[in-house]
Amino acid sequence: MKILLLGEYSNVHWTLAQGLRMLGHQVTVVSNGDFWKNYPRDINLERQPSKLGGILYLIKLYWILPRLRNYDIVQLINPMFLELKAKRIFPVYHYLRKHNRKIFLGAYGMDYYWVHSGCTDKPLRYSDFNIGQQLRDTPDALKERRDWLGTDKQRLNEMIANDCDRIIAGLYEYWVSYHPLFPEKTSFIPYPIQIKDAEIHDKSKNNDHKLKLFIGINRSRSVYKGTDIMLKAAQDIVQKYPLEAELQIAENVPFTQYQEMLRNADVILDQLYSYTPSMNPLEAMSQGTICVGGGEPENYEILNETELKPIVNVEPNYDSVYQNLEKLVLHPQNIGLLKRQTILYVKRHHDYLKVAKQYEQQYFMALQQ
Repeated sequence: MKILLLGEYSNVHWTLAQGLRMLGHQVTVVSNGDFWKNYPRDINLERQPSKLGGILYLIKLYWILPRLRNYDIVQLINPMFLELKAKRIFPVYHYLRKHNRKIFLGAYGMDYYWVHSGCTDKPLRYSDFNIGQQLRDTPDALKERRDWLGTDKQRLNEMIANDCDRIIAGLYEYWVSYHPLFPEKTSFIPYPIQIKDAEIHDKSKNNDHKLKLFIGINRSRSVYKGTDIMLKAAQDIVQKYPLEAELQIAENVPFTQYQEMLRNADVILDQLYSYTPSMNPLEAMSQGTICVGGGEPENYEILNETELKPIVNVEPNYDSVYQNLEKLVLHPQNIGLLKRQTILYVKRHHDYLKVAKQYEQQYFMALQQ
């Protein structure tokens, strides 16, 4: 198959492309590298932050559009798959629809259906937009509601969701936002991870080895993602147990530097309001780093996983994070087992070649219809 992956979130499309190429498909990734993260891509579609940058972006977009024709599959990372206002994306989508065979929409992150479900139906006990029946009123949550509800972004998302051939959700949270409305065309496929061999250190045999905690911070979204709470809990743990634990902080660093910083981490703290680990913690887990974050029962159920449950699940509050970190610090004998289970979990469900085969199956099914 000839496949176009358009846009990028946290290296999902580039990793998927590697798996699809291993299966013999011709794949092109077009993206901006996910802004400062600077992930790899085949065609760079990056916009410089200025009026001239916007003009040059449009020129480049219309120059490459003829090269984005005659694909068997076009997969969009998000309804906002270009760095343009939503109203300008409508004609680009129609062009892609006209000149390619099948269109897939990725449900991988922020979009209208995710915002809408979190603010109205509230299918999750907690999310970026609700805690129980109460709406969150953080600046970011309010901003996303303004951006996506009753706007051109909503209309674009609704149009693409209704028009496209298939919708692929990468996390349980996004699946539950789309599946009730599009049960026939929505499927769940786990995120793809390229797994490398990892060395597991048994802390029960090395009393001098501190538990290395790691947290990545995007200051502009810290409160929204709960990083502020997780950071405070981690700092308090290190203050109470300075001989047993240490903390490393990565703030807005490129992907390659982020990977290097993660290499020696024992524990990654990520996304307090999530039910599931996303790409960054999964990448860490593939190296044996224990994830403290989202590991709710629904995460394991959608994967049909009944044995391996290595994620240290936390409730969305300070006490839960602190207490779970303290358990890890006080019981170093459990670290080695958790690390081994973590790697096995990622190999079982997220290996990029296994995931690519699931996408391949969906692509073939769509082409046969």
